[in-house]
Amino acid sequence: MEIPVIDFGQLNGDKRGDIMALLHNACEKWGFFMVENHDIDTLLMEKVKKLINTYYDENLKESFYQSEIAKRLEKQQNTFDIDWESAFFIWHRPNSNINQIPNLSQELCQTMDEYIAELLKLAEKLSELMSENLGLEKDYIKKTFSGSKLKGPAVGTKVAKYPQCPRPELVKGLREHTDAGGIILLLQDDKVPGLEFFKDGKWVEIPPSKNNAIFVNTGDLVEVLSNGLYKSVVHRVMPNKNGSRISIATFYNPVGDAIISPAPKLLYPSNFLYEDYLKLYGSTKFGEKGPRFESMKNMVNGHKNIQA
Repeated sequence: MEIPVIDFGQLNGDKRGDIMALLHNACEKWGFFMVENHDIDTLLMEKVKKLINTYYDENLKESFYQSEIAKRLEKQQNTFDIDWESAFFIWHRPNSNINQIPNLSQELCQTMDEYIAELLKLAEKLSELMSENLGLEKDYIKKTFSGSKLKGPAVGTKVAKYPQCPRPELVKGLREHTDAGGIILLLQDDKVPGLEFFKDGKWVEIPPSKNNAIFVNTGDLVEVLSNGLYKSVVHRVMPNKNGSRISIATFYNPVGDAIISPAPKLLYPSNFLYEDYLKLYGSTKFGEKGPRFESMKNMVNGHKNIQA
């Protein structure tokens, strides 16, 4: 099963329409896709991964293999409620906590901040393209996610390592779930697999990212905002016996006070009299139904401007 690939290098050319259609289909039918030619500095991305791997080896690896999780696996006790992962979370927007995380080097903090600044441009561009594909104003998702103070969406990164696992058949790296938020942008391992998404009744293995492609999936609140048109898909991580896997997942999410609901433009009309609809239908029978539905919404909302 071939995962959709969105080539940002063709967005400004004569193939823009094709790329937009491919993105719309990926959001509607898949809920995940790869982004290539995103203009994020590949050397910067490699540096982020290198520094995170070093941080894990020096600060987290030993304690993980001595943890209760590792002991339960070793004793083959119940492992259905644990995840074989070592992870921490960095907030970037609206406020950063990166300097409060123990033992992060200044180089790692600075490199991560530079990477997030570049990645945020990609996240905002994706939010604009998704809004456009949904027939909304291009800043609709960003404004909705920004909440009442309009300071911008919340942005944070889950930094995870899925350590080499001696008994991968007994535990999950990360149990099945959907993501709660908005747009998730993943910089992942280029060698060790493990990420799987559920599609059409079976698990689809997401291969390691080549050439630093960014893997993207949509969260629960994009599904709500799009009135179910775009999908939030169940996924999981499987551990590996032969190596550890790095995962740097950045979340472009609503702030806490953001009011989330389906975009009104995407809703069907409701609570109208059938006789009113028939009256409109009589004069618009051979036209498109979309404008008819929009007219009914306007009437229900008190605008009373049924258009023939």
